[in-house]
Amino acid sequence: MKRLMIGTLVLLPSLTAEAADSASATNDAALVEQGRYLARTADCAACHTTDDGAPFAGGVPIASPFGTIYGTNITPDPDYGIGNYSADEFYHAITRGEVPDGRQLYPAMPYTSYHLMRREDSDAIYAFLMSREPIARAAPPTDLGFPFNQRWGLTLWNIVYADDLAPTPAEDRSPAWRRGQYLVEVMGHCGECHTPRGWTGAMDLDRHLEGGMLEGYLAPSLRAEALAERGWNPHDLAQFLQQGMSPQGSAFNEMYPVMHHSTQYLQDDDLAAMATYLLGDAAPEPRTIEVKALDAVGESAARGRQRYLETCAGCHGGDGKGKPEVAVAMASNTTLRLKDPTNLLRVTLDGIEERDFPGFSRLQQMPGFGDDLSDAEIADLSNYLRETWGGQPGNVSPQDVADARVSGTHDDP
Repeated sequence: MKRLMIGTLVLLPSLTAEAADSASATNDAALVEQGRYLARTADCAACHTTDDGAPFAGGVPIASPFGTIYGTNITPDPDYGIGNYSADEFYHAITRGEVPDGRQLYPAMPYTSYHLMRREDSDAIYAFLMSREPIARAAPPTDLGFPFNQRWGLTLWNIVYADDLAPTPAEDRSPAWRRGQYLVEVMGHCGECHTPRGWTGAMDLDRHLEGGMLEGYLAPSLRAEALAERGWNPHDLAQFLQQGMSPQGSAFNEMYPVMHHSTQYLQDDDLAAMATYLLGDAAPEPRTIEVKALDAVGESAARGRQRYLETCAGCHGGDGKGKPEVAVAMASNTTLRLKDPTNLLRVTLDGIEERDFPGFSRLQQMPGFGDDLSDAEIADLSNYLRETWGGQPGNVSPQDVADARVSGTHDDP
């Protein structure tokens, strides 16, 4: 009931029962809509909704070095979902990693970041999830080997690691920076993928946001200097989060679901706040790279030029400018600017699926060339791309390609 403050008097206007019910329904609807937005901000769907499944019914496989963990059912089904959870129990589960029956959740559920979530945001997400259709579907059982399948061990793990993430003091920062900190570090839990992990599976917070390996790909550094080195500025970074595309390239691999389920729906000021936090109130100047002429590249890269013309130029252009809505440009591509060639090698070997992007954008499939090109040919091609447009040395070897072909992983950067 709304209170009108006049001096020191508190006036409580009387409402009819019908009007009170209407006001309550309006408040409930507003809370659910706020929760819908916050659930997108927290990227709940990416881990709890399969490509062909009902929303939030679980079943998404989450690969880890210890085995496969499956996203759980978070619909209000009382048997397989969270239908019997109270708001208190829901808040405890997402911030402490423990469900009402006492079971510990595996930290694939990012409670190590969510432990800083505001209670009012948790309550709004709870209200939204409880308004969804209940789906009676059990998630597949977690498939971890011994001893990682022993949940009691998580109690000790949580004592050591669960509350490690702490916000950087922000008193001297802008309101946008402070809002961005909460969106990036807590709700968006970006550090869970973009921070390297130690042998225990915990984030190495001494290298926070410096990049981490994820299913054979590098989730690159989000530190301001590293972003600027790869050509990012606040406008382009906010555009990339919203549209999945920018002059620096397009979202692929595990970043695509983040954009598809989450960041494309965020308000412009929230996207700008995230970019402000990552690049700083005074963003560093993005690095400009001059295209290197063919006679200035090394022998391997010079051989790779012909390979590029034969396999890549039809879509990306002989000049590397790409084709709008079809193929990204090479001339400003952030992947080519990474010191670690892992992502370039993985994309060249495996290709990228055709993808729908917000609006009318739909990038065509990029085929993988793992079956068509030898290790030496892919090394030459990679060196041509890195030297010509990436500002990186042409030091990819055939052995690097062979290693990527066999293992699909590289050491953390």
